[in-house]
Amino acid sequence: MAGEGVKLGEVISKQELRLLVEGKLDWDKTKALISGYKDEDRFQKFVEVFQEKVSWEERILLPLSDRLFIVEKGEDRVAKCICGYEFGDYRENWKLRALIYVREGEEEIEELYPYPSRPDPRYCEVREYICPGCGNLLEVDCVPFGYPVIMDVLPDLDTFYSEWLGKPLRTKKEFKDLSYDVIETWLREKV
Repeated sequence: MAGEGVKLGEVISKQELRLLVEGKLDWDKTKALISGYKDEDRFQKFVEVFQEKVSWEERILLPLSDRLFIVEKGEDRVAKCICGYEFGDYRENWKLRALIYVREGEEEIEELYPYPSRPDPRYCEVREYICPGCGNLLEVDCVPFGYPVIMDVLPDLDTFYSEWLGKPLRTKKEFKDLSYDVIETWLREKV
């Protein structure tokens, strides 16, 4: 119902979460779901909703967006697009393996950011990160010229699953950003 929040102890159905993910829930209910009390199995229901949307079998460990996930693939954990394209180890910044389109000039930037909210192209660039497998736009960053590629999140999945969810994962992975290893490999290949 419009204007009603989610109350302590109220259980949210998987169908409501599915509508939320699909963008089909009215704003009042959406706001209540996002800002209100979280029932204990909310995360698991969200993962189930996303798992039902994908055509591949790997278990989703963590949705990063509505099209990008960290999945369990055998002993590995990889970042994977909804289309099935794999960006590699989740501890490596997936954006380093994406197609990157840089918008330059007011006209190109205004396609994404209409005036007056448009960033000033004299001071920054707008980078679009696109899946090489399906062409989906996965992320947009507005950064100063020459700024390094931003890694949005590096989740400690082992701690999250064991201490927060009480469901330890089958294998442990070192909690470490491996993005610099990818860049170092590129540098060695150029020499």
